Amino acid sequence: MWIVRIALTRPYTFIVLALLLLILGPLAILRTPTDIFPNIGIPVVSVVWSYTGMPPDEMGTRITANFERAVSTTVNDIEHIESQSLTGVSVIKLFFQPNANIDVALSQVTAIAQTMLKNMPAGITPPLVLSYTHPPFL
Repeated sequence: MWIVRIALTRPYTFIVLALLLLILGPLAILRTPTDIFPNIGIPVVSVVWSYTGMPPDEMGTRITANFERAVSTTVNDIEHIESQSLTGVSVIKLFFQPNANIDVALSQVTAIAQTMLKNMPAGITPPLVLSYTHPPFL
């Protein structure tokens, strides 16, 4: 109730406060940067292979190791490679040098992944190739 009494005794103060909120609110909204998929600036490409039902040790030897070997000899500017093999899924992260052209790297990784399909077990689907630098196409 105390705020109502103040508003009734000093109406100009609350009118100025309302106008200030009306002006500063949209200004704050427009100046606040928002992005659903921010550019993190680290050139990383992930390749996700899936083959339903294959145990992790076979995923590691038959899919992950072969793909890592092929990528390391054909793709430019790789800093290091991290991989994880799970049941039916293999996730390979390729970290590139900071000055690497990520578009060229994406095309090279996709090309070698498509080439490696014939050396993979029968029935495997093409991998999902994701870039963490560029937002996905909507």
